[in-house]
Amino acid sequence: MSVVALPNPSESEAPSSAPLDAGRRVLRAEAEALFALADTLDGRFEQAVERLANTRGRTVVTGMGKSGHVGRKIAATLASTGTPALYVHPAEASHGDLGMITADDAVLALSNSGETPELADIVAYTRRFSIALLAIVGRADSTLAQAADLTLVLPPRPEACPIGLAPTTSTTAMLALGDALAVALLERRGFGAHDFSLLHPGGKLGRKLVRVEDLMHRGDELPLVGLDAPMSDVLLEMTAKRLGCVGVLDGRGILTGVITDGDLRRHMEDGLLGRRAAEVMTAAPKTIRPQALAAEALAMMNQAERPFTVIFVVEGQRPVGALHMHDCLRAGVA
Repeated sequence: MSVVALPNPSESEAPSSAPLDAGRRVLRAEAEALFALADTLDGRFEQAVERLANTRGRTVVTGMGKSGHVGRKIAATLASTGTPALYVHPAEASHGDLGMITADDAVLALSNSGETPELADIVAYTRRFSIALLAIVGRADSTLAQAADLTLVLPPRPEACPIGLAPTTSTTAMLALGDALAVALLERRGFGAHDFSLLHPGGKLGRKLVRVEDLMHRGDELPLVGLDAPMSDVLLEMTAKRLGCVGVLDGRGILTGVITDGDLRRHMEDGLLGRRAAEVMTAAPKTIRPQALAAEALAMMNQAERPFTVIFVVEGQRPVGALHMHDCLRAGVA
C-alpha cells in the first residue's frame, strides 16, 4: 500500500501579503494628500481663522454622509479647544433645525464634490440672512464653492480605494484641515492648559490638569504659628488642623519655615516643650504657586531628598493654602 505524504502546515507557503500591501498603499496615499494640502495652504486659511475667531456666535459645522461624520468630529474638536461649535445635520436642518443657526454664527459646510443637494437649504438660509458661510470642498468651481464667502479647496488627489470612489483620501484631508483650523484658532486665542482643563473635567485628562488651587486647604484650615510661638501652641495648632505640619511665619507674615512630625521626633530629647517654633522648624521649606498643576506638587513631594506629605502654597512668599498628598490621590492625580 502506498503512503501519500500530507503537507506540513509549517512548511506551507507564507500567507499572501496583499492586505499588508493594501494597507501601506492607503496610508501612503493619504499621507501624500496631507503633504499636498499643507503646501497649498495660503492666505485664505488665515482669513478663515480670522473669520471664525471674530464670530460672535458659534461655528455651525454641516455636511452629508462621510463629510457629515467628519463634520461632527471637527465641531467637537473646535468646541473642546475654545471655539464654540456644534454640528447640524443638513437633512434635519430642512425640517426645523435651521432654527439652531443664528445671525451671529458662521457656517462651515463640508462637501468634497461641492454639489451635495442636501446642503441647499442651509446655503440658501445663510445667503438670505447674511450669515457667514465658509466651505471646505474638493472643487473650486463647484456650486458650494461659488456660493460661499470663503472657500478652502482640497488639493486634487485620488481616493485611496482601488476603484477611486470610496471617500478615503478626501475625508482624511478634510478632517486634517478641520484640525488645522481648530489648532490655529486655539493658538490665536491663547487657549492654554488651564482653559483645556475647564472643558475636560472628567476622565484621566481632566485629572492631570487639576491645579493646586482647586485642591488646596485655605483660610482657617491652614496651620500657622509665629516664630516665637511656644511648642505647646505649635502642638495644639498641628492637632487642630490635622495636616501633620505647621507653617511658621515671621512678623511680616512671610513663610520662613515648617514644622513636621519628623521635626518633633528629632527634637524630642532636647526639651521639646521648652523651645520656640523658630528653634524646631525646618527653614526655607519648598513651596508652590496656586496656579501650578497638582501633578507638579505631587512630584515635588515625592522627589525631594526627604519626601514630605504637605506643601504650602504661597503668593509673594505669604501662605495662601496647603496641599496634602492625600488631596492629590483622592482627586485621582498620579
